[in-house]
Amino acid sequence: MSLEDDIRIISGVSLFEELSSEQLRLLAFGAESKSLAEGTDLYRDGDSADCGYIVVSGAIDLFRDSQNGRRVLKRVEPGMILGELALITETTRLTGAVAAEDTKLLRINRSLFKRMLEEYPESAAYLHAKLSKQLRALLRSIGELDVHFNDS
Repeated sequence: MSLEDDIRIISGVSLFEELSSEQLRLLAFGAESKSLAEGTDLYRDGDSADCGYIVVSGAIDLFRDSQNGRRVLKRVEPGMILGELALITETTRLTGAVAAEDTKLLRINRSLFKRMLEEYPESAAYLHAKLSKQLRALLRSIGELDVHFNDS
């Protein structure tokens, strides 16, 4: 993919919709392309997290393992981001992630994202609020589903 393709993909992610063309270009320039074959784990629950991923094509299933097997919590499709909390803070993965089909991703690492925020501090408050809202929603969803993981 070209730099312009990456900019177009990143600009379509709701988290980044308020970023300027210069900010989008900086993220796109530093983003890494990654391909996964269907069934390949992207990461596991509890893994150290240092980046976020944008799904370019294909799909990623977020899952939790239990005694009764793997349970899919959410499917992340093209134009969506996963692991966004890792863009702003040191953390571990809250779920596992596996390619539901052959998938192409853009990887944005935390150091690149922090550099963009340092160069464009006016965006930091907006992104912090948006990420906080998304994290609360994810934690609420996991909490609602948690009862299904406590197998008796």
